Amino acid sequence: MTSAASHRAPSSTRPRVVLGVSGGIAAYKAVELLRLLTESGHDVRVVPTRAALEFVGAPTWAALSGKPVSAEVWDDVQDVPHVRLGQQADLVVVAPATADLLAKAATGQADDLLTSTLLTTTAPVLFAPAMHTEMWQHPATQENVATLRRRGSFVLDPAVGRLTGADTGPGRLPEPEQLLAACLRLLARRGVDRADLRGRHVVVSAGGTREHLDPVRFLGNRSSGRQGYALATTALARGAEVTLVSANVALPDPAGAKVVRVVSADQMRTAVLNAAATADAVVMAAAVADFRPAQQLDTKIKKTAGEPAPVTLVRNRDILAELSAPRRTGQVVVGFAAETGDQTGDVLTHGRAKLAGKGADLLVVNEVGHDRGFEGPDNAGVIIGTDGTEVDVPQGPKEALADAVWDLVAKRLPEPPGDTAVHRLDG
Repeated sequence: MTSAASHRAPSSTRPRVVLGVSGGIAAYKAVELLRLLTESGHDVRVVPTRAALEFVGAPTWAALSGKPVSAEVWDDVQDVPHVRLGQQADLVVVAPATADLLAKAATGQADDLLTSTLLTTTAPVLFAPAMHTEMWQHPATQENVATLRRRGSFVLDPAVGRLTGADTGPGRLPEPEQLLAACLRLLARRGVDRADLRGRHVVVSAGGTREHLDPVRFLGNRSSGRQGYALATTALARGAEVTLVSANVALPDPAGAKVVRVVSADQMRTAVLNAAATADAVVMAAAVADFRPAQQLDTKIKKTAGEPAPVTLVRNRDILAELSAPRRTGQVVVGFAAETGDQTGDVLTHGRAKLAGKGADLLVVNEVGHDRGFEGPDNAGVIIGTDGTEVDVPQGPKEALADAVWDLVAKRLPEPPGDTAVHRLDG
């Protein structure tokens, strides 16, 4: 007997995406997700449920995808679509995924084209739930979500915000741009272990802290948070539960991450240490201020005719060093070091000294300057380990550096107990 997986067509240069749409008001957002997927070069087949077609009609889906649209297994039977679509897909994403759709997927029902596709695919499956808060929080829905995650599906937690009518709370579909980012990260890992961080809780810090002098002025840095956010999105795509501690970042939240917002180094320390108590790995990608003003004024410092008074600085506590000693058994700690060479040594010399002093397992050493390291979409670095590991990551997208970090983290993590391997994407 030939397995279903053997019928799967090889991936073309245009990744095949099945966009499932179930019957919720958020179906209108899936129209924009379809546009984003097609414009970014993906071959998309839309498979709505019968209820979804009550919100957005088949002509809209067909016009934007350039492909026929049906919710029925009886259409084009000669092509066996209820089997072929799942077998040939590189990714199946269901957005929105209603409580009803999640229940059918969790219990293996196959009463239409979408649920049949979910049973036949061997590609990664991403569910983006959207429903009223009470439906999302109901024990039945939570059990269905846990079942899907345990089986290896990627299930986002819904966003918090305005729902149908005047209601507000968790249950809102993430924005299409966030869903696209989640899809792209899953597609980027075709051909490799898609979920080597499944069942792991990781903490990532991102951005740059601000240490206020007065209500207007602060000491800060040039960090955009892009590298930390890339670490969060790549960890999500590898199956991790992600807590992202974000300092002063103007980027959209990664769909599926729990985001904790902070401003100062002291707030960053509290949030990271709290989250690290249950984490398997902690990656400190944030640019945390080494110093803060000894005094923060409640009123704005006025400009006077004379010279301003000197600002006295005091040292902030070293979060990376605190994480590294004593820590949770088996926890992997990763630091980032933005370095420049000087007369005492080159970038790697300073990096090795910092790794030894901090007690982390891995340190990502970035050479920075006016046109390198901060703010841009690309990065480069050398990842050094206490075991003598040195991995040179050339200039490229920050997601590539992030994946290199997680490759090394995954190798160092102990095997999880069998009953804790739950595949989560929390938010």
